[in-house]
Amino acid sequence: MPARNFRELLESRWKLGNFLCIGLDSEPNRIAQSARKATVRETIVEFNKAIVDATKDLVCAYKPNPAFYEANGEEGWGALKDTISYIKKAAPEVAVIFDAKRSDIGNTNIAYAQSAFDDLGADAITVQPYLGSEPLAPFFERKEKGIIVLCHTSNPGAGEIQDLKIGDEPLYKVVARLANDKWNANGNCCVMVGATYPEELSEIREIVGDMPILTAGIGVQNGDLAKTMRAGLDKNKRGLIVNASRSVIFASSGEDFAQAARSKAEELHSEMRKAL
Repeated sequence: MPARNFRELLESRWKLGNFLCIGLDSEPNRIAQSARKATVRETIVEFNKAIVDATKDLVCAYKPNPAFYEANGEEGWGALKDTISYIKKAAPEVAVIFDAKRSDIGNTNIAYAQSAFDDLGADAITVQPYLGSEPLAPFFERKEKGIIVLCHTSNPGAGEIQDLKIGDEPLYKVVARLANDKWNANGNCCVMVGATYPEELSEIREIVGDMPILTAGIGVQNGDLAKTMRAGLDKNKRGLIVNASRSVIFASSGEDFAQAARSKAEELHSEMRKAL
């Protein structure tokens, strides 16, 4: 079986007009009673399977955030592994982004890369650029994987650091230029830009060309989807991974939770297609 390649997985979904990424931030206390099983691990997995089965034809990626799994200890980590394994079995054409925001010195990043890619089997990982280029090398050496560098995040306080001026440019533009000019030697660098900052998203798109951009903040954080699409699509009307998490997976707390998730995903998918 050929190795999975993150960029190729994305391209195949973009050809279908699929830009939606669903964040599997599956908090057990918010999971519908109808999906609850004897253990936390079984509950999370049952819920995630139902969401995947209901939405897999509409997405380009799924994005589990490990915080919601690590908070549940060994059972949570087991649920994360089971979830990624199920996605690759039930939707093998869909990429899995491990939204871990890892950052440390080089030898620690070697272990982080082994955990994310060799143990969990993720296709991509989010990383922080604060420590600079050299410690990130263990990630970028994984040529078939997507390495998504935080550039301008979606939270209201992002500008406290990310807008600081380095010479004449804000820090987020410096990060974007490093991603484009220095870190993308293997063609596997991507950047993350919050949908809540469409002007900055447009500026970063100009810098990074057709590099994939993961954008978050649609839904609960009230990012404007139409503005996001206009600002973030590349010249070929591709290049965006548009994440929505809680607004999709917790669209209903009743027995219809999976169908409600699909309905919300269909709504977002339709809006994205209109923007093309």
